[in-house]
Amino acid sequence: MGRRALIGAVAGCAVAGGALTLLPDGDRKAAGPAAGPEARARAAAAGGMPAALPDLAALIADLEPYLRDRPSDGRSWAVLGAAYAERGRRTGGLADYPRAEQALRTSLRVRPRANAEACGGMAALAVARRDFRAARRWAEEAVRLAPRQWTAYPPLIDACDGLGDHRAARRAVDRLLGLRTGSAAALSAARVYGDRRRYEDAAAALSDAAARAEHPAERAVHLLLAGELAWERGERARALRCCTAALDADPGAHAALAARARALAALGRAGDAARAYRAALRRYAAPRYAVELGELYESRGRRDAAAEQYRAARASVAREAAAGVNGALLLGLLEADHGDPERAVRRLRAEWGRQPGLAVADALGWALHRAGRDEEALTYATRATDRTRGGEVRGAPYLFHRGAIEDALGLDGPARRHLTEALRVNPYFSPLHVPQARAVLARLGEPAEEGPA
Repeated sequence: MGRRALIGAVAGCAVAGGALTLLPDGDRKAAGPAAGPEARARAAAAGGMPAALPDLAALIADLEPYLRDRPSDGRSWAVLGAAYAERGRRTGGLADYPRAEQALRTSLRVRPRANAEACGGMAALAVARRDFRAARRWAEEAVRLAPRQWTAYPPLIDACDGLGDHRAARRAVDRLLGLRTGSAAALSAARVYGDRRRYEDAAAALSDAAARAEHPAERAVHLLLAGELAWERGERARALRCCTAALDADPGAHAALAARARALAALGRAGDAARAYRAALRRYAAPRYAVELGELYESRGRRDAAAEQYRAARASVAREAAAGVNGALLLGLLEADHGDPERAVRRLRAEWGRQPGLAVADALGWALHRAGRDEEALTYATRATDRTRGGEVRGAPYLFHRGAIEDALGLDGPARRHLTEALRVNPYFSPLHVPQARAVLARLGEPAEEGPA
């Protein structure tokens, strides 16, 4: 997640499905005064309507002076912490993450007993920083304190996935859907189903969420997820339509710009794709966007421009690290493909020790392959794609990595099978790796027919 950044609930306010949502609060005074756009933010429904960025900014501007006068209001500190985290996620303002942590810890200090809202907020902030151990610890505490408070479950789902505990993630999804049938719960379910390539279930959950959309920012969240799911299935034209519609609903959505760039690249519109990536990077210098733009440049023979983007990605990871964001996964893949594979192995092996999720298994396997250690690499690539061990996430990049490792080991049949499946899942998954997959398949040729015994 990398693609999912679900931020959990706090007080009368939550971040779910990638958007700040405001829940009814029995004690209106405990959440500060309400007026104008701040009131619109507070009025967002319990079903999961996201706050528009201007309303979110107004909420923050309202709460900051309110809490200077009432520093013992633990509920409002929790609301402010969630708002900071959401603004940071949506705008790339990394300074908001330390602000969010400070506000949430203040909430826990002034309201130390039964503060499920602040615990959920800490869990969500940890997910945004990719610290899944901390996220699970905080989310489980929030659930213990308030087991029927649905907003604690999205960060718990992400945390369990990030730690490779997929059974626990499925249980959390079931509990979430049992507690909540609104937009935010449906979006959470759609993300989990999509990650497991259960596209029919994902589409049904997303359709349910979209039917409840009443606000442009909420519609944009649904449309972006629909575009991402279409992209992962190789439906490039549909992905482009969804991401363009998401931008129409929320012109400031940098994630929709980057997703649109991927679709444009897949359609052969490299110039338009590069412009869309640059526009996304102007709004948020996310390292992933820089890597993707660099690989687009590299696929077009523009190696100097690609190298510039890889340097920019490393600098962005360093900036995010200063705000507490864990960039080990992305940096490991960047080093494996465009830097020092041995350094990538060291970094990703340490990450595997901390957070043994499928994404880390895939990345570590790929780094080991790039470092020439294919026997060990196959162990991790198999774990990342083996359904019997929790590897439901059989996306095209994972399958390509496994197939390439098998090819290096001379396992022609499995290599052919997994590379073919990668291209069937998404024939456009990477401007660099798709040509490599096709070249290996051409060299392997068709499987030999066996004669009668």
